Formats: sequence, structure tokens, C-alpha cells
Amino acid sequence: MAERTRDRVYKTVMRLVVAARNDGYAQGYAECSHHVVNALKVDWDTSKSATHGVNIDAALAAAKTEFNNLQLPVMDLINVTLQSEDHVAQLKEIFPNGENEDEDLA
Repeated sequence: MAERTRDRVYKTVMRLVVAARNDGYAQGYAECSHHVVNALKVDWDTSKSATHGVNIDAALAAAKTEFNNLQLPVMDLINVTLQSEDHVAQLKEIFPNGENEDEDLA
């Protein structure tokens, strides 16, 4: 179960990274094209660009939504633990192999 959750989180994060990169590329290309058109007073043909006719904004928005809706079971445990009086001991139970000292967790 934990491996499936880890894989889902990894894939979601990678989709977000790729969508953000594509969006940045599309925005940069659009800005550069705009400058060329203004500077040279010519029509710049963007029909052959990789971003022509592709709704990059929608892909990025979908990836952000998927990322924001990730459910990580351990986060529920951590939230409950942090509200207790002895949160350091409880965090050590959740993460028994951690090398952090008490001061790092407090």
C-alpha cells in the first residue's frame, strides 16, 4: 500500500513538473514571439511551434489540482501527533528510524 502511495505521489509530482516546464516554455516562446513581431514589424508564424493550438494552461491547472488533492495518510498521523502534549515521543513512534534529536523535532 505504501509503495502504491509513493508511486502515485511521484507520478503526480512529475506530471506537475512537466506541466510547469511546458507552461514556462510556452510563455517564454509567446513573449519572445511578441518581441520579434514588435521589433521587426513582421508577422511571426507560430503555427509550427510545439505550443501552437495546445492548451498549456489547462494542463498546468489540472496538474496543480491533482497535486493539491494528494492524500498522504502519514500527514493525518502527523497532524494529530503535533496537537498532543508529548508530540516528540509520538513522532518517534511514527518515524522510529529517524536520526533527528529531540531538539530537531520540537
